[in-house]
Amino acid sequence: MNPTLYQPIHEIIRLIPAGKVATYGQIAEIVGGCTARMVGYAASSIPLDSDIPWQRVINYKGGISLRSSGSGELLQQKLLEAEGIKFDKSGRADLEHYRWEGE
Repeated sequence: MNPTLYQPIHEIIRLIPAGKVATYGQIAEIVGGCTARMVGYAASSIPLDSDIPWQRVINYKGGISLRSSGSGELLQQKLLEAEGIKFDKSGRADLEHYRWEGE
């Protein structure tokens, strides 16, 4: 993964407002020239205590993906729930309702 690609990915993640989420693939499409997996690498490089709202990036099923470090999943769901995002019994958020449309 090219670390110089992290900056534009992080900038898009910064735009996602509280109470909304975006998928890895959605961000890859906005940034261009990268894949959902690359967005995942860039998102997992963000420290848990960063001001970049890393928690607002989820998978295409509306679920939380494991970070490469193997930590942060419970924190991610708690942070999203604190923003008003609800998860079903399968641990998925309703993307029809919560997906950020880039507005």
